[in-house]
Amino acid sequence: MISALDQIFVHLKGWLLFLIAGAPSWLIQIVSSLINIVAVLAVFLTLFALISVLERKVLARMQNRYGPNRVGPFGLFQPIADGIKMLIKEDIVPARADKVVHFLAPVILAAIAILTLGVIPYGRNMTPFTINGGILFFFAVGSVTELAVFMAGWASNNKFSMLGAMRAIAQMFSYELPLIIAVLPVVMVVGSLVPDRIVAAQGGYTLGVVPRWFVFTPWGATAFLLFFVSGLVESNRTPFDVPEGESEIVAGHMTEYSGFKYATFFMAEYLGMFAVSGLAVTMFLGGWRAPLGVLEFVPSYVWFFLKLSALLFVYIWLRATLPRTRVDQMMNLAWKFMLPMAFTCVIAAAVWHYAGRGLRGWLWALLVIVVVYSALSVLLDTRGKFARRIYRFAE
Repeated sequence: MISALDQIFVHLKGWLLFLIAGAPSWLIQIVSSLINIVAVLAVFLTLFALISVLERKVLARMQNRYGPNRVGPFGLFQPIADGIKMLIKEDIVPARADKVVHFLAPVILAAIAILTLGVIPYGRNMTPFTINGGILFFFAVGSVTELAVFMAGWASNNKFSMLGAMRAIAQMFSYELPLIIAVLPVVMVVGSLVPDRIVAAQGGYTLGVVPRWFVFTPWGATAFLLFFVSGLVESNRTPFDVPEGESEIVAGHMTEYSGFKYATFFMAEYLGMFAVSGLAVTMFLGGWRAPLGVLEFVPSYVWFFLKLSALLFVYIWLRATLPRTRVDQMMNLAWKFMLPMAFTCVIAAAVWHYAGRGLRGWLWALLVIVVVYSALSVLLDTRGKFARRIYRFAE
């Protein structure tokens, strides 16, 4: 019974393919792929609609206000109202804009986010597209985001749009390096670029209680934090939403977009956030595995989406808590701190592996990270830059 509930969606797909069992093999492969695509789109577009209203309600509670509560019970139909509004709004394109590129930019951005969602294992035997270099595919496809953002800024024929696009590309390039390097220790320790094998390598429990997730190692915890912060930047989320600094450059590369094109940018940002969070769950938090052995009766996909929901809540929490950073502060953090720490995680993972992956390796890896972190703290002493401010008011 437990196994049947865990594999219910796998069995459902098998039943649908059984209906066309006599068809040519190429047709069966096409139908199988279409089923996976429809399932991924249905799940994450529904999640996008839910998170768009839940984020506003959670932010409202954190800021002591109500949030959306007019459309439907408890305001849950607000995404439907927003979607209708975006569909019927006038699509305004600047007269001198490159209309073809202006149209393609949000489409490409959304397509990239959807493609990256296809290689993440959402449960036992529930990876939409299993390929040998799944992690490599994720980053290769995700790197096209910069091109789509540049297309949006350049095609708009607007100085603010172009400036916003350049800022977005600069921060994306800067934080893609620690994002990718933070994943290298996991790939190196597992010896595979296949997400399913990475999840399998995190199976079992130490002393029967502590799960063998990589986040419970010194190098894994550090790499997870670096990956999470880099994911915030790649998703243009607070406190790193510099490209959309409305007080400085209106709305960045989206300044000249309206209606459903703007909604597509908005959707692509959230889908990218889902993809990065899903990869963080896969690489560091055990993927679909249960935190305790006695809880393995819960379906594997439930554990994955619970972990994903926890990370998404942290995204919302940070948005409600932190102010926007300056561009120079963000770049300094990437190049002077996060990049060296990402390389340190690679060295610490190697030390942990060759020291036997036991307590001795754990302590040696922790020592490597503490030494480098302490050295960077001394070299990058910022007490002078962020000194205590004294405000003087006229009497």
